Amino acid sequence: MMRLHLHLLSDSTGETLENIAKAALAQYDDVETVRHFWPMVRTEAHLERILQEIAQNPGLVVFTLVNVATRRILEQRCLALGLPAVAPLDPVNDALSGLLGQQAKARPGRQHVLDAAYFARVDAIQWTIAHDDGIASEDWEEAEIVLAGVSRSSKTPTSIYLANRGWKTANIPVVVESPPPRILFTLKNPLVVGLTTSADRLIQIRRNRLLSLNQMPDTPYVEEEAVTREIAYARRMFADNGWPVIDVTRRSIEETAAAIIALANDRKATRT
Repeated sequence: MMRLHLHLLSDSTGETLENIAKAALAQYDDVETVRHFWPMVRTEAHLERILQEIAQNPGLVVFTLVNVATRRILEQRCLALGLPAVAPLDPVNDALSGLLGQQAKARPGRQHVLDAAYFARVDAIQWTIAHDDGIASEDWEEAEIVLAGVSRSSKTPTSIYLANRGWKTANIPVVVESPPPRILFTLKNPLVVGLTTSADRLIQIRRNRLLSLNQMPDTPYVEEEAVTREIAYARRMFADNGWPVIDVTRRSIEETAAAIIALANDRKATRT
């Protein structure tokens, strides 16, 4: 297995940089990555300390620095060390500059300005947390998305991820012995999406959950026949109501959320 030191330098929070690196690394197997994360790099003194660490642990340097002087120092030192230094946003900025006929504003963290979109995301997060796990169903018509699924089908983490993307999201567990509130079947505004998974995967997740709580994994909650019946019940409900269904068995939270957002955007487009 190869070992790679990956240095990520950002003059802001580094969230964009981390996502780019994560997406790129997912394309490679058998690589042990040692990440060195350096956010808020805005002074030459700070950069000098980082460069000492880079020299001690040589590897790939990926950066999003907008200050011309700071990035020039980084590029020159990396060149002297014989290390690749990549600015992944440069091609996008160059293309935008050419199309728009203007230079990019060299302002660190400009995408994090507290604008209307930021406050909309905060509102979506607060609303979503307040409507987790079937709570406050009387408000569900205000939601943009409602997720339904059996216990441990990733409803809550997917809801929170969607909320961080600005989508007001409620979720409801599907339980054989306790049908959902009737309002779920009469919603007009929200997109209702059913989440399902394989019985084997669900049993594994539930067993791990019980063990983490120091509970004995010997209940119908993890019994194969009961779990299979539970999943079949949920799938019939989804089919009977014509809701789109996403199988999360082999999907990450991000992939599930992306599929849901695509469905929601398609639905919006057909309504306009």
